[in-house]
Amino acid sequence: MNTDWNPAARVRDMGTSVFTEMTELARATGAVNLGQGVPELDSPAVLLKDVAAAVLAGSNQYPPAAGFPALREAVAEHQRARYGLEYRPAGEVLITTGATEALAAALLALCDPGDEILAFDPCYDAYPAGARLAGARLVPVPLELSGDTFVLDPGALRAAVTPRSRVLLLNTPHNPTGKVFTADELAAIADVCREHELTVVTDEVYEHLVYGDARHLTLAALPGMRERTLTISSAGKTFNVTGWKIGWVCGPAHLVAAVAAAKQFLTYATGTPYQEALARMLGDVEEWAAGLRGTLSRNRDLLTEGLARAGLRPCRADAGYFVQADVREWGYTDGVRFCRELPSRAGVVAIPTSAFYVRPNAPSYLVRFSFCKREESVRTAVEKLLSAA
Repeated sequence: MNTDWNPAARVRDMGTSVFTEMTELARATGAVNLGQGVPELDSPAVLLKDVAAAVLAGSNQYPPAAGFPALREAVAEHQRARYGLEYRPAGEVLITTGATEALAAALLALCDPGDEILAFDPCYDAYPAGARLAGARLVPVPLELSGDTFVLDPGALRAAVTPRSRVLLLNTPHNPTGKVFTADELAAIADVCREHELTVVTDEVYEHLVYGDARHLTLAALPGMRERTLTISSAGKTFNVTGWKIGWVCGPAHLVAAVAAAKQFLTYATGTPYQEALARMLGDVEEWAAGLRGTLSRNRDLLTEGLARAGLRPCRADAGYFVQADVREWGYTDGVRFCRELPSRAGVVAIPTSAFYVRPNAPSYLVRFSFCKREESVRTAVEKLLSAA
């Protein structure tokens, strides 16, 4: 055996992630795991019954490569009813193995080696990995912390554009910050994309999990943006079924066809019974999501208030699963060290936000806590943090 063998350069540095490390710490110490965004909350009972019925009825073979037709129709109707956007189920909607595959297939389809992808930093860790696999370079555009929230500097976005810029990757509502991009920010982003002929890929998996007065707007609905935007979402976060891995892409036919060309050689197709059940459930999403938002909003408030009382200054989370906290008042300037020591010190697991930053010299003192858990889990974590403060 050749022990000198090395993997391809594109994956050579993709070792075990901090997420795996923190999950193992939680298991080893019995700590409350507020690290990964894995929901502990119930899924809709009717959805679970429907998928069981679909399995027993024999819907267990490959669906069409583009996805179960009824689900593509349901996704198109969802976009029309919620955002006023018209997409043809045949040709402008593609079902994928979760949003992460949709993102990977989109970057593979749209980028050549040497192209640049603009993304707002910090960002979901699959973004730089997807860029690297596509042979492209991810260019981070900073979201700066102003008070207790993250904001976009439109000037920084304009300064990041070069002749090699090909794609802008937008995540709103945003992971890991909980930010919802404002109408003014989206208008500024759209101006840059139109001016520089950028194709946009939007990750909107938290579209139904927005709290308080914040409102999610989709970039594709802005003037001149539908024809240059691929909008990605999924069922996992909305229905607490992250293990099902059912996502979708909506966009103009030529862009969706390019994504489908890449996607067919990744997984080809996915989860026929899950697709069949979701096709029936998606039309009732608004009523379900309203209840889920109420639960998550209460958890968010419980966690935010607890972090503040424990001296871990929280940022505002307007959406999603996570609250950012500044750990310097506990004597830490390094979030990684804080997270490695927190399970033994307080019996709680979190994730260092540095795992999501691409640019150098980013803030190292921020840590991400998850609240997509049972209320008792969040309450227990808060009590442990208060005891350790």
